Amino acid sequence: MSATQEALHQALQALQPSHLELINESYMHSVPPGSESHFKAVIVSEDFAGLNAVKRHQAVYRALGELMQRIHALALHTYTAEEWQQRQQAPDSPNCLGGSKHV
Repeated sequence: MSATQEALHQALQALQPSHLELINESYMHSVPPGSESHFKAVIVSEDFAGLNAVKRHQAVYRALGELMQRIHALALHTYTAEEWQQRQQAPDSPNCLGGSKHV
């Protein structure tokens, strides 16, 4: 696990996740090889119970704090244990269209 990914992973422990996947998806984007700029987080936590998606995402951003300045994008998939039991997986990330390089 890379330094940035490890730091993000450690910070997300504040949410007491029962399941946590943190995937570096930078390779799927128009960035130099080895970049740590685009991540996907799948977080299952009872801290999300009773919260809508916006409040869940705000909780994640609070947990990450200034670490958010290290990355360009973070795809969040936040679930309670019951929601995760029904799903068992997060949706796949879409293919990058190349940002400003897309014509």
